Amino acid sequence: MPAARATGRARAAARSLSDPARPGRHHPDDPRSTHHAHERFRSRTDRHEHRVAHRPPDPLGDLRLAATEDALVYCGFQPLAEVRARLARTGLREAGRDGQDGGGARRAVLDEAGAQLDAYLTGRLRSFGLPLDLCLATPFSRETVSSLEAFVPYGSTATYGALARALDRPRAARAVGTALGANPLCVVLPCHRIVGSTGTLTGYAGGVDAKKYLLALEAGDGPGADGR
Repeated sequence: MPAARATGRARAAARSLSDPARPGRHHPDDPRSTHHAHERFRSRTDRHEHRVAHRPPDPLGDLRLAATEDALVYCGFQPLAEVRARLARTGLREAGRDGQDGGGARRAVLDEAGAQLDAYLTGRLRSFGLPLDLCLATPFSRETVSSLEAFVPYGSTATYGALARALDRPRAARAVGTALGANPLCVVLPCHRIVGSTGTLTGYAGGVDAKKYLLALEAGDGPGADGR
């Protein structure tokens, strides 16, 4: 993809998230639409409970998920205790810890996230279609990670510096790296596609081996790339 086009798509995605009234260039039902990208992200002030799930070890290692009734809020590699503490700092309490859990909707979000991750890791899915909530991200991290799918599509990579320029912050490559390191929705929002200026694989929460695995999968060279 030409750099100018990728940069324009990243800027459009960032603008659509900050201005929900701004229409995308594509039909709202088109998964490439910036309007569609905005609709994926939920932000509800009345959310108050979450549920955490621990996926069985897969090629990436131990992956933890957390969801509210409305959206996936976490997909990452932190230990469960750290995930729970991170969620608690946002004011979310864990459903079911008081012995009561009517959270069928939360389980449904987690089940769908697990199914889509399985499809992705076996090469049957290239883009996730989950409702997402970036309540765990800072404003700059939210802007950065929400631009990823438009800026660097499946099967491609880009540098931290290129992403910084796409966000109109050409001197913020280091800050972009920090924002990606705090991505609360790893894999789903593909920070693994951002690499060093020389193509080196650095700075991934799941470790270099996990990043290498994901990029090989998307390039068609990984164990699950043939869809089996």
